[in-house]
Amino acid sequence: MARISAARRPPKGMLGRWRIVAMDGWDRDAIDLVGPGYIEFRRNGTGEFAIIAVQGEMYCRPEQHGGTDGVGFTWEGDDDGHPVSGRGWAVTAAGDELNGRLYFHHGDESGFRAIPFTKAPQEGRP
Repeated sequence: MARISAARRPPKGMLGRWRIVAMDGWDRDAIDLVGPGYIEFRRNGTGEFAIIAVQGEMYCRPEQHGGTDGVGFTWEGDDDGHPVSGRGWAVTAAGDELNGRLYFHHGDESGFRAIPFTKAPQEGRP
């Protein structure tokens, strides 16, 4: 098995599972249609996400977005039984949040905001 070099790992502060609490293109009920929406970054440079009826496996690389260290990724997965793929990116933001954008190949795109999965969303915030 090939080892992932440290240069290809997501920044340490991004590792783990993040709860997607808001997206530009979909409301909270849609995000959580099948289960709680999330995005997860692993130390080995892979990850996964789930929103609506979409589940995707990610291959990640460190990147900068807007001058901030983060991660870019390509992904492929399933949307209610149909194969889908795309790309995306994410960066850490002030207040222990993650901001990013998810793109579907030949389809939708949406920004997202996520918090650590164990942290409860604040009332009044999407």
